[in-house]
Amino acid sequence: MIGRRFHQSYTIQGVRKLLIRHGFSCRIPASRALERDDEAITGWVKETWTQVEAPRRRSAGGRGHDAAGS
Repeated sequence: MIGRRFHQSYTIQGVRKLLIRHGFSCRIPASRALERDDEAITGWVKETWTQVEAPRRRSAGGRGHDAAGS
């Protein structure tokens, strides 16, 4: 997402360092939100997340092939 929006490439560690530098931290919620809607989450995972994941899966398909294409 960073690359598409800002035309920059970062490693996962680089993104983590940038976030920490700007005051963000990795936190896990102590409990689930009271207004959590499990049906909405399931719908989002099926519809939106599959669209987000698709480009990454396609780009990984070229690994392991030599110059002859076998």
